[in-house]
Amino acid sequence: MTVHTADEVAWVDQAMAGLSEAGVRLIALSWVDNAGIARVKAVPLGRLPKLAAHGVGMSPVFDTFLVDDSIARADGYGGPVGDLLLLPDLNRLTRLAAQPGWAWAPADRYDQGGEPYPGCHRAFVNRMVQAAAGLGLSLRMGFETEWSLGPGGPGDGPAYGLSRLADSGAYLLDVVDALTAQGVEVLQIHPEYEPGQFEVSTAAEDPLGAADTAVLVRHTVRAVSHAHGLRASFAPLPGPEGIGNGGHVHLSLWRGGRNLLHGGTGPRGMTPEGEAFLAGLLRSLPALAAVGCPSPASYLRLAPSSWSGAYRCWGWENREAALRFVTGPASEASHRANAELKCFDQAANPYLLVGAAIAAGLAGYEDALRLPEEFADDPGHADPAELERRGIERLPTGLTAAVGHLRESGVLRKAMGDHLFDALLAVREAEDRLFADRSRDETVEATRRRY
Repeated sequence: MTVHTADEVAWVDQAMAGLSEAGVRLIALSWVDNAGIARVKAVPLGRLPKLAAHGVGMSPVFDTFLVDDSIARADGYGGPVGDLLLLPDLNRLTRLAAQPGWAWAPADRYDQGGEPYPGCHRAFVNRMVQAAAGLGLSLRMGFETEWSLGPGGPGDGPAYGLSRLADSGAYLLDVVDALTAQGVEVLQIHPEYEPGQFEVSTAAEDPLGAADTAVLVRHTVRAVSHAHGLRASFAPLPGPEGIGNGGHVHLSLWRGGRNLLHGGTGPRGMTPEGEAFLAGLLRSLPALAAVGCPSPASYLRLAPSSWSGAYRCWGWENREAALRFVTGPASEASHRANAELKCFDQAANPYLLVGAAIAAGLAGYEDALRLPEEFADDPGHADPAELERRGIERLPTGLTAAVGHLRESGVLRKAMGDHLFDALLAVREAEDRLFADRSRDETVEATRRRY
């Protein structure tokens, strides 16, 4: 964790000089807690060499922070004693285009002896990437980011309407310009279904890079929105009505240079390895809901016939299936075939979500699972007897049920390790109690400005 070599020292000095020339004076170090809230510490640019070598202190109490900043009390967690070190990943050190004077880097967490902290989410992703690599596999992943400015603001008009660009065009240009300046490749950006709602999709990356980019994209949207006198919400349900904001994850599985979701003899051209990986995801979706739909507000969004993926099934280009299989144009299918997890939202910690998804997929791969028959309709309008016959069921309809599935998941406990898994479980159980007696409107109001 310490910078030792002359080349590394020179690189840090060069980076600091370049940032200083660009007017950067402060560096924001971010991590995301188990409640899905991005937290931060900032240091002056001049401290970058010391920061790169030794980090900056932070309390382990954030493992059990809840969405309202209260703290879950659990054995071994949440107390006032102890300290950790935040070390920046200098490979992602980025000047913030929408916040002059600032740079950002995601942080890894270590104990004071320099050992990786077992509750570090970025370390969890790296472990899962290494587990895949041990099987000769790699993944590409990317997020779709939806956010809301609310009705009455820019983009207030018909769903996906061209007319909405008349008053939001300059705003969206600034979002794309800022992301591009920060090295984020934008695939598309557009008005979404709700008035004042937008979506941006970014290019697939390695899993850790995708999670880092998800954090950077959200912060950039917030900063650009603030500069326009607006306030963005990434909450699952930012208002008492509507379909809410999703946080869809796309992924593909690779061996060498071959996409294992294409060119095989399995369903829709999957290879047996790719099919087994997706079957593992499908098997673990009830437990994954507690990771990717972590807020009581998540289950207000996760409703049938709203394109939220409320049923545990898969289908080719089926936007009502929790697992949507995407082949893309035939001419590009060899590198574009991927799966989309539609049921998740942006209350989720993206590192936890990426790591847990890989863990579930690898478990399916190792068990050589096979997918059930695909479903080519809206399960919300299907005959319940037909759904039962085919084993298609609703995903958990509330956090209590999702937590129950998480608690019983040997796959996720083994992948996360007891420390991270038990801290996550403590936070989910505490938030479930926190919102147990709140109405729909009270839940929305309590969470819409937290994400």
